[in-house]
Amino acid sequence: MTGMVFLNVVLRYGFNSGLVMSEELSRFFFVWLTFIGAVLAFAEHGHLGVETMVRMFGRRGRIICMFLSNLLILLCVAVLFWGSWLQAPINATMRSPVAGMPLAYVYGITMFTAVGVAIIAIWRLFKILTGRTTEEEIAQFVGDYDSIDALLERGE
Repeated sequence: MTGMVFLNVVLRYGFNSGLVMSEELSRFFFVWLTFIGAVLAFAEHGHLGVETMVRMFGRRGRIICMFLSNLLILLCVAVLFWGSWLQAPINATMRSPVAGMPLAYVYGITMFTAVGVAIIAIWRLFKILTGRTTEEEIAQFVGDYDSIDALLERGE
């Protein structure tokens, strides 16, 4: 994406020409990059959370919040997947203006994101229900990075 945009800028300002598809494809790549980044951020507890309230709870309250949070996320990604699935036939028939590729390739990333986040959420729910949630995972959920550092120093 960066290479295409840079090359297009050089061609436009240096040679008064450019790659026609560069802008459109870089926009599509940016959409994909954003949605793949959302899955990675979810895997690393990088999304925003209401840490102030959760910090007031003890271990049991934090685990309950983790459970409810992942259950709600699972519901949301199910809606995202279902909507993307219903939209896919429409996007398959529509083509991008410049590249002429089916828009299903662009907007299909939402199904990947929904499945990726769902797998992570299901795994977290499984770990909570089987009692395998570690102190480090709870600290990551709460955003207590001092506790994570202390746990890592002790080797836990």
